[in-house]
Amino acid sequence: MPPLHLQQTLSGLIGEARLVASALPECDLKLWLVDAENMDRAFSREETQRILEEPPYWSFCWASGLAMARYLAEHPHWVRGKRVLDFGAGSGVAGIAAARAGAAEVVACDLDPLALAACRANASLNEVELGYSSDFFAEADRFDLILVADVLYDRANLPLLDQFLSRGRQALLADSRVRDFSHPLYRPLGVLEALTLPDLAEPHEFRRVSLYHASREPL
Repeated sequence: MPPLHLQQTLSGLIGEARLVASALPECDLKLWLVDAENMDRAFSREETQRILEEPPYWSFCWASGLAMARYLAEHPHWVRGKRVLDFGAGSGVAGIAAARAGAAEVVACDLDPLALAACRANASLNEVELGYSSDFFAEADRFDLILVADVLYDRANLPLLDQFLSRGRQALLADSRVRDFSHPLYRPLGVLEALTLPDLAEPHEFRRVSLYHASREPL
C-alpha cells in the first residue's frame, strides 16, 4: 500500500491520481510515483491551479535524478564508504542510489516536508537507511560529496554552485535544463540519456542530462 499521507496529499491535488510502486528502467530501484494512467488526461482548471500552487515534485522521478542513480550504480567509487548529502532530494532517488552503492552515510535534504516524507517511503521501499535534513545551511561542513540532480532548472539557482562546496569536499551535479553555465570549479563529465517518470512527453533535449564534477581541493 502507498504511504497514506502522501496518497491523500496527491489525491487532494489531482483527483483520482494514485501512487504506485514503480520499477525504474535500467536501474535496480523502485519509487512511489504518480500512476502514469492518471496523468494521461486533461486536467480541470481547479486541478491545474492546485498543481501550479503546490507541485508534487516528489511524486515524479525526474530525468536528472534517474541519470544520476544509474551513474552511481555503474560508478560506485564516487560514493563507496563516503558521507553523502543529496541536495534538493525530491523523491530521494539519487541518495537511495548512493546508499545502495555503498555510501557510509546519506542525508536527503529538501525544504519540502512532503519530499522528505517521500524520501522516507522510498528508502523503505528500497531497504536502505537515510538521514534527513530540511536545511542545507544548518548542516556542518562534513560531507565528502554533495549530489545535485535537477536543481538548475532556473538560472536564478546558479549561485548555489558555490554553496554546494561549503558543506562538502566535492559535488556531483546532473541537470538537463541548464547546460551552458560557466564556473571555474565545475568540469563536464559527459552527457547521459534519461527521461522523467511518469513520461511527461518532454522535448528530447530534456532527456539529455549533463553531468559535472567540482572539487574544492586538488584531485
